[in-house]
Parts: sequence; structure tokens; C-alpha cells
Amino acid sequence: MKRIVVIGLGNFGMSVAESLAKKGVDVIAVDRRQDLVDHIAEWAARSVVCDGTNASVLKDVGAKGADVGIVSTGDDITASILAVLALKDVGVREIHVKVISDQHARVVDKLGVASTVFPERDSGRRLAEAVVSQEILSFFPLSDDFAMQEMAIPDSWLGQSLKDLDIRRRFNIGVVAVKDMLTNSIAGIPDPEAPLKDSDTLFVSGAPTDLARVATIK
Repeated sequence: MKRIVVIGLGNFGMSVAESLAKKGVDVIAVDRRQDLVDHIAEWAARSVVCDGTNASVLKDVGAKGADVGIVSTGDDITASILAVLALKDVGVREIHVKVISDQHARVVDKLGVASTVFPERDSGRRLAEAVVSQEILSFFPLSDDFAMQEMAIPDSWLGQSLKDLDIRRRFNIGVVAVKDMLTNSIAGIPDPEAPLKDSDTLFVSGAPTDLARVATIK
């Protein structure tokens, strides 16, 4: 079981901590506000009112050597940076940080974090992609140059197989999975010989420009 430290229990941090805990992850949730700590106590293995920017305190609450650290300190960029340093001091190697600006992301990237997350920006991108193209059912930006999307099967592809379509070569994207909307089943390793049906959707990944191009196919 993974042990994950979540520092900061605002909307983003609380959502992550609760979701992880419900999946059976050993969550250590940290915030300076008692009410937020009380709220997550039902789900987290440990929830503590303390200063998440202090390495000694983090060590005391069991964060030393945790598998993952997640920093979500709201608009306090200084606290975010100090929390990253504190997690590194107690031996947490994989750290993900919620950031509020490009400058914030640039600073914590230089500290060697695993990833930075712009929740509002990324949600806006997903909405924009869905509004612009009715063929895109969902859009997940993973970085500036890589994303994943779920898309309806273009009419011209119906009855053809993934092998026939040769999507990777023609469109420079990969097919991650095929979902049957009628049965709600997902083939994580799609059968390349199976003909695509109008009840299927494709999960594809690649550069956003390539994904946008394939979404225009009729």
C-alpha cells in the first residue's frame, strides 16, 4: 500500500486526499486549519493540524520516506516551495504540486518535482475542447505537448479495425483503449482485428494538435 502525504486541504487537496483514501491508499493529510483536518479525518489514515513546511513536524507525523507527496497550499507560493523542500528533507522523492501561475510552476520545477498541476486551467481546457468539438467526449491535458481524449468513432471508421485504420502512422496518435458504451466495458488492450461499432468510443493520446486534427474526421 502506498503512503501519500497531502499538504494543504483546500478544495483541490481535500478532493485528492479523499479520493486516494477511498481507493485504499494510506493518506497522511496535513493542514493548519482544524476544521479541514476534522473533515478529512473520516477518510485519511492520519489527519494532523500542523505546519506542512517544517521537515521535523512532517517526520513526526509519519511522512518520512512516504511514496508520494502532494502540495496544495492555495495561493501561498512561499509555503508551497517550503513544503516541497520539507518533503525532500524527509525523503519523499515523488512530489506533485498544485500551482497558480507559470512563474510558480517554473520555480517548483527547478526543485525537481515530478509534476505541476493547474486545476483551473486544465479544467478550462477540457471544457473548451468539449465545446468546440462534439466528437470529443472528454479531454485530459497531461502537459503542454501531450494529452488524452475520448472521442466518438467517425462514421468513415465504422466497420473497420484498428489494424485497417493504421491510426498511429496516419495521425501520429496512439489508441489507449476502446470503450463499448452499451456494456460500459473497456478494452485496455484493444483487439486490432475487431471492427469498430457506433457504440464504441476511442481513448487516444498524443500531441494536442494531432488529437484536434483526428477529431475533425467525419
